[in-house]
Amino acid sequence: MPANAFEELQWRGMLFDYVEGVQSLLATQKVTVYNGFDVTADSLHIGHMLPLLALARLQRYGHHPIAVAGDPSGKSAERQLLTRDQVEHNTQAIKAQLARFLDFESRSNPARLVNNADWLMPLNLIDFLRDIGKYFTVNYMIAKDSVRSRIEREEGISFTEFSYMLLQSYDFLHLHRTFGCLLQTGGSDQWGNITAGVELVRRATGRAVYGMVYPLITKADGSKFGKTEAGAVWLDAKRTSPYRFYQFWLNTDDRDVIHYLKVFTFLSPDEVAALQDALHVHPEQREAQRTLARTMTAMLHGESALARAEQAAQALFGGAVEGLSAAEIEDIFANVPAALLGSDALGGGGMNIVDLLVTCGMMKSKGEVRRAISEGGVYLNNHRVAESERAVTLADLLEGAFLILRRGKKNYFLVKVAPNPYIG
Repeated sequence: MPANAFEELQWRGMLFDYVEGVQSLLATQKVTVYNGFDVTADSLHIGHMLPLLALARLQRYGHHPIAVAGDPSGKSAERQLLTRDQVEHNTQAIKAQLARFLDFESRSNPARLVNNADWLMPLNLIDFLRDIGKYFTVNYMIAKDSVRSRIEREEGISFTEFSYMLLQSYDFLHLHRTFGCLLQTGGSDQWGNITAGVELVRRATGRAVYGMVYPLITKADGSKFGKTEAGAVWLDAKRTSPYRFYQFWLNTDDRDVIHYLKVFTFLSPDEVAALQDALHVHPEQREAQRTLARTMTAMLHGESALARAEQAAQALFGGAVEGLSAAEIEDIFANVPAALLGSDALGGGGMNIVDLLVTCGMMKSKGEVRRAISEGGVYLNNHRVAESERAVTLADLLEGAFLILRRGKKNYFLVKVAPNPYIG
């Protein structure tokens, strides 16, 4: 284990830039550190995980973490303005997610979740401009990358967005005065706002505080990290199921997986090195990816959800499908061809398997189906169909609504059974 939090973050490749003195600060003191989290939604997504896990690492080394909800960090476009009630709702929704990583019950250095609306909303504009605005020149603010890049675009930047640097800087000043906070962290795109806060605290109080930023996560293939065809990967299980979350990490490129193991897990250097060796010797076994997927899913959703996610993943490779919920079945087989079938067709003596596959459109002719069955290549609910005379009945339905058909190893077809007879 590295000797201090700075060395830990450095080994994991999580340091992009920092104010001089951070290395000594983290090595010699137990400090209060904060990171802001945008609460424009009622869930965090995996883009928030690097700074969140960094806070968790700092806490494990004895530092005092503060998560600030509603952080006005620099954005590349005009942001959505929320009501106070929306911000409060979203803040409470993400606290449970934060608690999967931060210890709010620690007796020595408990994490805190605070809402910057508590101190920003009561501000008087004239007082704020007189007491805080005087420390900032327009020249200084325009020189920051986050502002300059917006000004150079055709759509420009609103005065509201322009003012966020002052508000975020005031966050640091308030947290320094209230909790003795000495360090602000964030993504590298927030460097300008963070250093502005460092400067404000210095000028307003005469005390030294510090900033540290993390690199933005990239993917070796050039695509954006955290995005899938379905959109963002959320931490809320209702938005992104544990199965989808597991699959996201399992599908990590060989070129990225070791870096992700360092950044996103708490595995030791020796454990990461062993997985790196395994990746080099037997890349086809994907041990590093499986470890990453299992570790991340268990850390966020728990061991029970991990077990179900692994069962769901195996279902696509011929594993057992009995016991999967209706939602899991639809999630797993969301991208395979599907048809709707009336439950009347399976009543009484049921429907012959040959007729079923042709009726639903999985195969074109009865002769094709019979040949596939004779060759051992047709499966119902991942069980091989041995005879062409096999009848499919209501008793075969999974969760009372689904039949999973497969030809060969990978060609799946989902039949959704509903009360009204309809094929489509």
